[in-house]
Amino acid sequence: MARPITPFILPFADRAALEDFTRTGRRPVRAVRRAQALLALARGIGQQAAGQATGLSRQTVRRVRQRYEEGGWQVALAEAPRSGGPQRFEGAQRAALTALACTPAPVGHGRWTLRLLADKAVELCLVDKAVELCLVDSISHETVGQVLKKTNCSPTASSTGARGH
Repeated sequence: MARPITPFILPFADRAALEDFTRTGRRPVRAVRRAQALLALARGIGQQAAGQATGLSRQTVRRVRQRYEEGGWQVALAEAPRSGGPQRFEGAQRAALTALACTPAPVGHGRWTLRLLADKAVELCLVDKAVELCLVDSISHETVGQVLKKTNCSPTASSTGARGH
């Protein structure tokens, strides 16, 4: 036997704000779906049906409703902080690593590899910590790959973009 639907009352001002939020401007899809879920709950359908109507799980609809009841619609639509540590590799370091990857490969190598780039980034830092090219004390080749994946520079391409006239 199904549980009875707990009434969800949405004040007129909040309903108008949520409808405006879903209809105007460029908004993150997740936030729009959460707003649509709150509006669906206000129409009197249950969490399961609201989730199916908006493409969210029943648990997500429940959490959105709970966050609305605790802090209002802005809190309910906002992204919660995500787990994980802060990024250790910041913008200037990313740019320097990308620039390094676009230079000619070291002598004896036909092209840069991710491991070579990681080793060179650490080596530049160990040689002289006062040098502006000091990228990081340590970095894995996997992190190098993630950084370069977001750029157009490929260290394994036969042409790295560096001109050797």
